Amino acid sequence: MQRATRPLLALGLLTALNFLNYIDRYILPAVQPLIKQEFHPSDTALGALTTVFFIFYMCSAPGIGFLADRKSRKAIIAIGALVWSAATLLTAATYNFTSLLIRHTVVGVGEATFSLIAPAYIADLFPEEKRGRILSLFYLAIPMGAALGYIIGGALGTKYGWRAPFYVCAIPGFIVAIWFYFATDEPQRGEREVALHTIERTTFRGLLRNPAFWTATLGLAMMTFAIGGISAWMPTFLERERGIPLDRANYYFGLITVVDGLAGTAVGGWLGDLWLRRSRGAYYAISGLSALLAIPGALYAFYGPPSMLFVSLAVAEFFLFLNTGPLNAAIVNSVAAPIRATAIGMNLFTIHLLGDAISPTLIGAISDRSSLRLGFSVTLIAMVVSALILFLGTRFAPPRAQEVKLAGASA
Repeated sequence: MQRATRPLLALGLLTALNFLNYIDRYILPAVQPLIKQEFHPSDTALGALTTVFFIFYMCSAPGIGFLADRKSRKAIIAIGALVWSAATLLTAATYNFTSLLIRHTVVGVGEATFSLIAPAYIADLFPEEKRGRILSLFYLAIPMGAALGYIIGGALGTKYGWRAPFYVCAIPGFIVAIWFYFATDEPQRGEREVALHTIERTTFRGLLRNPAFWTATLGLAMMTFAIGGISAWMPTFLERERGIPLDRANYYFGLITVVDGLAGTAVGGWLGDLWLRRSRGAYYAISGLSALLAIPGALYAFYGPPSMLFVSLAVAEFFLFLNTGPLNAAIVNSVAAPIRATAIGMNLFTIHLLGDAISPTLIGAISDRSSLRLGFSVTLIAMVVSALILFLGTRFAPPRAQEVKLAGASA
């Protein structure tokens, strides 16, 4: 195979791994009512399954990112994918709630190893001005995988038990991980960018005071809080509050997720790169705007009449997915290649610490005392906070590649 096709092959295999990753992750919310029937945990404990996963996921991220900036990223990605694929098979041995918690901790570490390095790896395959669209292609795996997770979980879980859906991704995960390791090259760090070598962009100490990085990260953290909480509890909400059978609830929510996810992520990546030609703060602005535009649909889905439930949910999800490519591109572009994996590790730690590591448990705790409908209200607050932070971030966006080139030419 010619080297010219290697970036596309690497992107395709990484997207396939991300796809399998998200199928596995979103089977859990699809089968939560079935787990509750077997183990009889409270809603708070059910939410803690997701919280434990993200605690180990986020705590692993900074150390793995530090390692990835110094060692072979290709090897670490492959090892991480093999770990979570193997952990998926451990579902067969989960016959009490504690063992299910342990299974989730192992999967969390494996997924972190893959998820945080892939964007830095992809950034070195493609130039800066294309990263909004390229990362949107990579992150298209999120809605597609999440949707299939709901659909597979609802279909197989109700027929064969809640453990059966988890087996679907294990063998494909092994195959793609090995294929990626042997078929792709390790790209040179920083080869595809016009580097802006400031202290904030190239050192860990500078990263701690990099406003472009932190506004993008904190804005994404609040979006992650909202999306994580909704994703973890929506099938249960549809069954419990709206009276929709679990298999149908997962099917409908999965279908909306994949359609909106594909459309929103693709449109967001294209729009972000187009807007970037006019303004360096484009990635931040479009992400903040999408957070605000998602609120009316979410509000109507939670509290409106049943007849408009799926329409309003579809509108909300479209705008929630619109920021995927631009916001992740903003994070990647806020730092230079020497510390990019470290920065993404810090980003993952922060967004999950403040986001979906706590929102499912918080929503479950509110549900135990009141209702899921009221529990979802905290996600609306998070969307507003996200928008405010991201609009502030437009002031700190780094110069675009063409601005750096012009500055260098005139110096």
